[in-house]
Amino acid sequence: MSSSVRKAVIPAAGLGTRFLPVTKAVPKEMLPVVDRPAIQYVVEEAAACGIDDILLVSSPYKKAVEDHFDRAYELERRLRDKGKDADADALAALADLAQVHVVRQGEPMGLGHAVAMGRRHVGDEPFAVLLPDDLMVDGGELLRGMIDTLARTGTSVVALKEVAMSEVSSYGCAAVSERHGPVATITKLVEKPKPEDAPSNLAVMGRYVFTPTVFDELAKVRPGVGGEIQLTDAMDALIRREGFAGYVFSEGRYDIGQKQDFLRATVELALEHPELGPDFRLFLADLAKRQLLD
Repeated sequence: MSSSVRKAVIPAAGLGTRFLPVTKAVPKEMLPVVDRPAIQYVVEEAAACGIDDILLVSSPYKKAVEDHFDRAYELERRLRDKGKDADADALAALADLAQVHVVRQGEPMGLGHAVAMGRRHVGDEPFAVLLPDDLMVDGGELLRGMIDTLARTGTSVVALKEVAMSEVSSYGCAAVSERHGPVATITKLVEKPKPEDAPSNLAVMGRYVFTPTVFDELAKVRPGVGGEIQLTDAMDALIRREGFAGYVFSEGRYDIGQKQDFLRATVELALEHPELGPDFRLFLADLAKRQLLD
């Protein structure tokens, strides 16, 4: 089995109910964060780590997500006819980020089911899973570190982040036996524990690098609450079967599935934008001054 990671699975079939009514007609993955849809950040992150083959697990209502990474020849031609070559080049470059394939999840049956749908596409090689609600703006540093960890240890890796104990009930939580730098050995995963029952404050975040063995374990998982197949159950089995590593990070993540963090991402990334940032910073400073005066 090769230690390099060339493929990724991006589950993108969720209904986005926390952003209704806009997500009634617009996939949540297509909501813009400054000047790009959220899903583009995720694909660019994978591409920055050398992943050139991506499987989107979509739904019948997400055709706009699929179309975003396809060529739009007529639009490109019209832009070039108007002398907007830079815009046309940017659109064409989307199709060259990676080979984006699509499989549709007929009904929502959980994250484990969505990942399992990648088995035929991934085959017998390690692969990454990127959850689009977790927007990582770090130049691919986290994912690259996770891929390097799998190459060194031969085990699957999940991203972990320290959170306040009052927040652990919103996440999967990892018990670890030892830690060397950012890499920890996971001994147990607890799904959304009460703070008093949590084994640590290391919360599971939406980046995974799996060995293909995870597909064998997913095939054994029985549906739980709501008929969903839980990815955590398969990860627990991998801990016992071949070991599991955690990669601890602290910076670069936005939970854009939450309205507050979506707004934070929009503001902070707009401030860093080379064209928009300077004027936007002045606007925010003026707005803050007016708010204080009021």
